[in-house]
Amino acid sequence: MKKQILSLLGSVLVLGGAGTALAKDPLLSIPSDGRVVPSSNMQVQLSYSPVVKQTAPAVVNVFTSRTVVRRSRSSFFDEMFGMRRAPQERTESSLGSGVIVRDTGIIVTNAHVVKGAEELKIVLNDRREFEAEVIAQDEDIDIAVLKIDTKGERLPSLAIQGDGDLEIGDIVLAIGNPFGVGQTVTSGIVSALGRTNVTDTSSFIQTDAAVNPGNSGGALVNLSGELIGVNTAIFSRSGGSNGIGFAIPSELVSRAVDSAISEGRIVRPWIGARTNAVDATMAAALGLDRSKGAVINDIYPRGPADKAGLEKGDVILSIEGTEVNDDSGLRFKLATLKRGQNAKVKIWRDGRERSYTVRADTPQETPKRDERKLEGYHPLDGAVVVNMSPALGEELGFDPYVQGVMVLKVERGSAANYNRLRPGDFIVGIGGDDISSTRQLDALLLSANEEDWDISVDRNGRIGVLPVRYLPRTN
Repeated sequence: MKKQILSLLGSVLVLGGAGTALAKDPLLSIPSDGRVVPSSNMQVQLSYSPVVKQTAPAVVNVFTSRTVVRRSRSSFFDEMFGMRRAPQERTESSLGSGVIVRDTGIIVTNAHVVKGAEELKIVLNDRREFEAEVIAQDEDIDIAVLKIDTKGERLPSLAIQGDGDLEIGDIVLAIGNPFGVGQTVTSGIVSALGRTNVTDTSSFIQTDAAVNPGNSGGALVNLSGELIGVNTAIFSRSGGSNGIGFAIPSELVSRAVDSAISEGRIVRPWIGARTNAVDATMAAALGLDRSKGAVINDIYPRGPADKAGLEKGDVILSIEGTEVNDDSGLRFKLATLKRGQNAKVKIWRDGRERSYTVRADTPQETPKRDERKLEGYHPLDGAVVVNMSPALGEELGFDPYVQGVMVLKVERGSAANYNRLRPGDFIVGIGGDDISSTRQLDALLLSANEEDWDISVDRNGRIGVLPVRYLPRTN
């Protein structure tokens, strides 16, 4: 009953005989999910205050600072006398919001709020300040999990909505610190769900509750006082709120927090299948009634999808009962799964639906990275190379399906540096030999003659021969 009253307009206030009036109103028919449209002035005048009092203490301010080094421009006279001005250092500060999700001092905010921070300070609703540390962060889904030392004190925290009971039109409150003016509450409705055109990974809640700079990392709550999302972005040409704000859904927030606490990092499972959205033309060719799902273009050998029996050309329609509309939606749903979870996947193949069970897993480091610094009398002296794997690809932000030997870094002043080798290059061949591992590459370089140093490099998808301009000096 409480949830029905809260859903009515968010208040548990009982004014005079309001309860009786509501019960006797023949126009008021409460649906099974508890959502109703206000039908009297008394209902419209109910207050959000009880919800704010319940949730606001768990919303915090996040202050970050970092040192920025900038080179000063040299004047005409400086250049004439061969003088250069010393670099200038200054401290940049920024402000965001965060939400306490565990009463032991675990806080969730946006990754962009804490990016590059050298100092991190949390200010509670009661003005107490704490130093904070970042447990884990993931820039792709824009989530960071922080920890403060409460000395055993239990702090106010928000429960994360777990049942996904959210619909377009539901009333929501956004709590944060816009423009640094202090904690502010704005109200609105859920304007849309499943917005996937903001980033490649997340599936956002769209709301018209006013969200402004400084609100990033703040709470989006429902009228039961549950955290339904973490505010992360606005769509605005002016920099202010135009009624289009986005929040990371609670199911992704919950998974990220659990992962950060248990593993010290935010783990996003995968199934080892590269996909693209299905457009109208492709849907017609495949026999689908409309454009939906994500078509598999590539499958990683011996990955979860391969082991489950999925094939190239299959269209993934749903995972664990959640419809997949495009590849961004697929990545979002996978990010909400637990590592090792057996997920039911519905696909479209040969004109009919089929069901499979795929074990969601984290990208594996196969082969082992075997990081090596190449040394010796050869053109790649001073380069550090690794074996690329799905795990390393995820870690470094590279395509996890790419395989081969990648240049991780190049020492300044080395032969590899003078020969224009770059981090991110893939060494694909030496002479007539294809390169498959760092061990093989190291051995070939040490055994090759000068006339055999014909080094093929894949740079941004283009393969060319590396010009040998320089060799290491011999003692």
